[in-house]
Amino acid sequence: MILLNKPVAPNLIKLNSYLEKVNESGWYTNFGPMHQALTERLEDYLGVKNLLLVSNGTLAIQVAAKALNISKSVTTPFSFVATSSSLLWQGMDIAFSDINPDSLNISTDMLEQVWEENPSYDSLLATHVYGNPCDVQKIEELANKYNKKVIYDAAHAFGVNVSNHSVLSFGDASTLSFHATKVFHTVEGGAIVFKNKVDYDKAKNLINFGIQNDGTLGEPGINAKLNEYQAAVGLCLLDNIDGIIEHRSHLFELYRKELKDAIEMPVWHESANYNGAYMPICAKSERVRDIISAGLTYNNIQFRRYFYPSLDQAYPTVKSFDCEVSNSVSANILCLPLHTYMTEADVYKVTSAIKEVL
Repeated sequence: MILLNKPVAPNLIKLNSYLEKVNESGWYTNFGPMHQALTERLEDYLGVKNLLLVSNGTLAIQVAAKALNISKSVTTPFSFVATSSSLLWQGMDIAFSDINPDSLNISTDMLEQVWEENPSYDSLLATHVYGNPCDVQKIEELANKYNKKVIYDAAHAFGVNVSNHSVLSFGDASTLSFHATKVFHTVEGGAIVFKNKVDYDKAKNLINFGIQNDGTLGEPGINAKLNEYQAAVGLCLLDNIDGIIEHRSHLFELYRKELKDAIEMPVWHESANYNGAYMPICAKSERVRDIISAGLTYNNIQFRRYFYPSLDQAYPTVKSFDCEVSNSVSANILCLPLHTYMTEADVYKVTSAIKEVL
């Protein structure tokens, strides 16, 4: 079987050396040496400042929204469920706005219309879907025009740049997931990159129960810290991250080359690099989707309808601004196997199976 995903395993010898240091120090959590080392290395590797490690990507979104004092947000219906559920869980008012049919990211034309006609929405939470950057320049222009905050769910976009600038440097905050299935992981974990240091400082207190630097209690917080064992896994994997992204990106490009005349695929941001996070294809109809699905299953190839359903359908009581494109794409999208342990031969097997049934 060709697996849809297979998490990268840390080198046990290297990992054990880190864990021995943790045990010797007795410092297992609460911003310890591994936490600090991983923070500094990630900031250097990603080319960002104000990076705050947290215990998972869902809490990253929740803490970012709290730190930025967001209360009513426009968001995308085409994303993993946590993009929306993270805000709904803490009682925030959200509204879904439709996506661009080419990039599958949030439509800036629709966003402008929503903000123009609904000024009470104070922010945007947009996903860089499959690691494909949103139109960050246009969104920045609109956010400045309408005085809105912007959070990017960059869970798929580790190591992605736009015009040689980290995609994480756009917006007021960007959130990352370091779940085991991601390009880079700490088993469970995540991070927030803030544009402004004052927001970073507030968020750092919030993830530690709201305890201030002087030990007093400020705004009520939560426990969202990344522990030292998780940070150690991250330090191990970061040593090989260039090779991981290079290999996954090569397979991604090979997929797109082999399938370019057979099936539709998202149009990528022209100024962005690949990181090989996902390999999506877009069937023209449910019938074609089912034919491809049957062919992959027959050939022992895993796949996933990722993302399905469109989140406006999952949460029908939430306000929605015309999500027709999202519903159409969500019905027919498939993600193909792509992970670090795949080979070129695996890609050829998958693409041959698809072209044969088509």
